[in-house]
Amino acid sequence: MRRTACLLTGTALVGAAASLVAAAPAHGADGASAAGGLRVYPSSVVPGEIASVNTAACGEDTATGDASAVGAGQFVLAPSTHEGEAIGQFTVPPSAQPGTYEMVVTCAESGRRITGDLIVTLTHARGQVHPRGSVKTGVGGALGSDPVQTAAGVAALAVAAAGGTWLLHRRARGDGI
Repeated sequence: MRRTACLLTGTALVGAAASLVAAAPAHGADGASAAGGLRVYPSSVVPGEIASVNTAACGEDTATGDASAVGAGQFVLAPSTHEGEAIGQFTVPPSAQPGTYEMVVTCAESGRRITGDLIVTLTHARGQVHPRGSVKTGVGGALGSDPVQTAAGVAALAVAAAGGTWLLHRRARGDGI
């Protein structure tokens, strides 16, 4: 019975994975492949920063970019120093809300549309931030920064433990307290 349940569970998982793969969007269908896709630099920005967009899909042609999804409006892409690429820039408005926005570029001659994503965050994701300071747990500082007080506390605990052991030993022998 257990083997049958495992087999049915495994089959269900494989079926679910296959349906997810089938439902995934096919990248590159609209020309956004690795060779001719739209690249946004940096891919993650905070409101008020400048974002650059470049593509090789339009070749040496000029293009018009549309960043109205994030509130920046239209911008122009012109041929760049990189052979066969067009590049343009726009400023993400300070009022932009966090989220993922679709940028659309339309080539002037061919009318080809290329899309890419811009992620707006409230903080920079450049490098990992390590926590600093102490954690407020409410327990207090059992061990202070003064070594004399720490030694005195440890000695008091040792004397109390030795005295308690001695009293329990006497009680066990029947000597009383």
